[in-house]
Amino acid sequence: MSAETASGGAANDAPLAATPDDLFRKLDALGVRHTTVSHPPLWTVEDSRALRGALPGGHAKNLFLKNKKGGLFLLVAEESASVDLKRFGKAVGAGNLSFGKPELLLATLGVAPGSVTPFALINAPPGAIAVYFDAALLAQDPLNFHPLDNTLTTTVPRDGLLAFVRALGHGFQIVDLAAP
Repeated sequence: MSAETASGGAANDAPLAATPDDLFRKLDALGVRHTTVSHPPLWTVEDSRALRGALPGGHAKNLFLKNKKGGLFLLVAEESASVDLKRFGKAVGAGNLSFGKPELLLATLGVAPGSVTPFALINAPPGAIAVYFDAALLAQDPLNFHPLDNTLTTTVPRDGLLAFVRALGHGFQIVDLAAP
């Protein structure tokens, strides 16, 4: 039986994307402490800064990228990091990178623009996307991300986030976006 899309059409028998509750159950099963707060939808880093209040820890901007060869990339950077896509693509051997289209984002990570997060790796098979974490972000603890929904922010310990990614079978690399 095929899954139905919001418009009522078949979704190519693709499994339905995980919900925030599915994510929380996975974090619980892994023993990863987490707290979540609700807020109005946040679409940009600027929105997040204006509404987050005093949430402690690191905050990220998450970039879903692709190259001309069909490679997919998730860059999880410290929110104030300056990201030069040309330089980053060259540094990681990906070539020229551009932002992935919303349809590709939904098909790969099961989230819409504005909700990109490393937690969305729960929806991607291992190896489907190359994952990169900014060293400046990982220098902070705890870390804050949308839990698949941009009306929520979930705080987790840094080591808990990395354990989650590893438990899903995804590898990752740490990059220094501040390096010349």
